[in-house]
Amino acid sequence: MILEAVMLQVKTGLEENYENAFRQASKIISSMPGYITHELQRCIEGKGNYLLLVSWESLEDHVIGFRESSEYQEWKKLLHPYYDPFPVVEHFEKVRIS
Repeated sequence: MILEAVMLQVKTGLEENYENAFRQASKIISSMPGYITHELQRCIEGKGNYLLLVSWESLEDHVIGFRESSEYQEWKKLLHPYYDPFPVVEHFEKVRIS
């Protein structure tokens, strides 16, 4: 499993609209092969700051399966207009500590 982590900055005053659009977009991502789960967290200290966490079965499920799909084009239409600056996506794997 890999974890996609994205810090998002939503344009001032558009937070409520963004959250509504994200609810719609959630249906898209959750239908994709390799998808496990996702959550959107709203920052308490910084208005318009969000953290998106998505668990995927593999890196390829995200960067190829989702990002190269027609569904991703709909995801982009719904969400990308809200971001400024455009977010950096990073992928993480669990470190064994025992």
